[in-house]
Amino acid sequence: MSKKIKRQVSRQYVRPAATVVTKTTEFNPDYSNTKRELRRIGILAGSFVVVLVILAIFQNQLLGVFLK
Repeated sequence: MSKKIKRQVSRQYVRPAATVVTKTTEFNPDYSNTKRELRRIGILAGSFVVVLVILAIFQNQLLGVFLK
């Protein structure tokens, strides 16, 4: 096994804590693309549900046409 060797860090490269500048940035995301995509998904899902309801209503008539 190798031995762990502790190295000393020179202090000349370490910044003092007083010179650290903190910037406050405000998180302000843009959700316009997400809203547009959710709207499109909702319209597609609603249209599929409407088509399925119409097919369920006319199920017997459609089966009679295709099974003759």
